[in-house]
Amino acid sequence: MKPLNTILKPLLITGLVAGTLDGLAAVIMYYAKTGNDPMDVFRYIASGVFGREAFAGGTPMAIWGIVFHYVVAFGWTTLFILAATRISALTRNWVLWGLVYGIVVWLGMNLVVVPLSNVPVSAGPKEWVGIIRAIAVLIVCIGFPAAYAAKKYVGKSTL
Repeated sequence: MKPLNTILKPLLITGLVAGTLDGLAAVIMYYAKTGNDPMDVFRYIASGVFGREAFAGGTPMAIWGIVFHYVVAFGWTTLFILAATRISALTRNWVLWGLVYGIVVWLGMNLVVVPLSNVPVSAGPKEWVGIIRAIAVLIVCIGFPAAYAAKKYVGKSTL
């Protein structure tokens, strides 16, 4: 495994990029669909910790949601990049692995993370079109950045 100090910067950059892309995608899709306050997306995320109180918490709960959103994005991207330090195949064909990892992230979020949280009602898509759209967002926003970073930083001997 590569020393942590050599991959810390790529981990931080990738988490920031992935979190920002995914957050923007969620806000844009939510607003386009509902026309409601985009910060509701982050209050929903905050409800994973605070439960129903998050929906009435205004700006402070939206800020907590943003923090939690980035923690989760950093977690998923870090998991992939650290796995790539042990499994060299993950540093090859980043498009394929980004596709696969986006699906893994969707499964992990919908089958493990959200059900174990305090979210009072799952807002996830129930129909196939919505599920495929949600997976596509995670492929582009989490899977591709994580896989590309693994190829770029872990796949090189300079890391």
